[in-house]
Amino acid sequence: MREVLLVAGEASGDLHAAAVVGALRRIAPELVIAGVGGARMRAAGATLLEDIAEHAVMGFGDVVMQIPRHLRLLRRLRERMRDGDVGLVVLVDYPGFNLRVAAAAHAAGISVLYYITPKVWAWRAGRLADMRRTITRAAVILPFEEAYLLEHGVPATYVGNPLLDRAGALPTRAEARATLGLGAEPVLALFPGSRRGELANHLDAFVATARELERRIPAVRVIVGVAPGMHIDSARCPYQLVEGSSYTVWRAADAALVKSGTSTLEAAIADCPLIVAYHISRINYAIVRRLVKGISYVGLVNLVVDRSVAPEFIQNAMQSIPMANALEPLLAHDSAQRLAMLAELARVREALGDAGAAERVAGMALEMLA
Repeated sequence: MREVLLVAGEASGDLHAAAVVGALRRIAPELVIAGVGGARMRAAGATLLEDIAEHAVMGFGDVVMQIPRHLRLLRRLRERMRDGDVGLVVLVDYPGFNLRVAAAAHAAGISVLYYITPKVWAWRAGRLADMRRTITRAAVILPFEEAYLLEHGVPATYVGNPLLDRAGALPTRAEARATLGLGAEPVLALFPGSRRGELANHLDAFVATARELERRIPAVRVIVGVAPGMHIDSARCPYQLVEGSSYTVWRAADAALVKSGTSTLEAAIADCPLIVAYHISRINYAIVRRLVKGISYVGLVNLVVDRSVAPEFIQNAMQSIPMANALEPLLAHDSAQRLAMLAELARVREALGDAGAAERVAGMALEMLA
């Protein structure tokens, strides 16, 4: 049997790729699956050609140092595809590298299934030409991506969002609070980011907002979601830190201040009212403004339904007093603002559809292999 070659390039990709490997193993246990990934992919049953832990980078200098390694890996994958044993290439996120793999697969006459495609609807729309040429099918995880890619000639199918697969196992509010040692007091969660640069840009403003809310609501408890591999100095952030248990934090909280990104969808899935904040350097923001066209919001929770579900505080608007003003009513269980947002979050969850993204991707892969 010809193999499925699966390529993921970072920790989040390894997580989603492992779910696909697991689904393929359940449906077709005899399938040969090899690829580039990490410990999760290996545990799910894939043979690793290269471990992504060796490609971890922390900054621009590290990225430059990794270029020779990436070029060697690309050559190795090209050779494997030319040998004739690869029946399908499945790519997961990581567009800078995976679009090159897609081109190599196309040149070798191998079908390409791309799961979690580049966000060309937001920036670098020039990649669409390459995607049209090299991607056989795209499995997208945001509802609006399907229509956008189809409009631009890329065969796309919305498979659901993989975050939904966690929804069935969420703790209750009482369970989450017991786990974190919390009582009945109002709880504010902070999610300042999952990268060092994001923490540098957001943490102080997030803490200042929490302090302002403590002044207004003395009983409020503040907890901070810490992404895996990140360190937050207690001198800068004198609150309870919770590492690697984001959904427990979401479920325990009455409201959250969240850095723009995937976390905003996690909040919607966990039914936690939120506001969104984001700040980058002035130069980077100027570049982004030139690259991003036609996007009204930055938070995915707003983009999914194309309306303002959660207030956004971007760049200079990321100030403690206005953010505290927006969060204060969300911490009150009977406030009109909180009830209205909970209704909007339910609509976001409805727009995302049902769980089972990995199973749908596995089904597409087996169809393409047949």
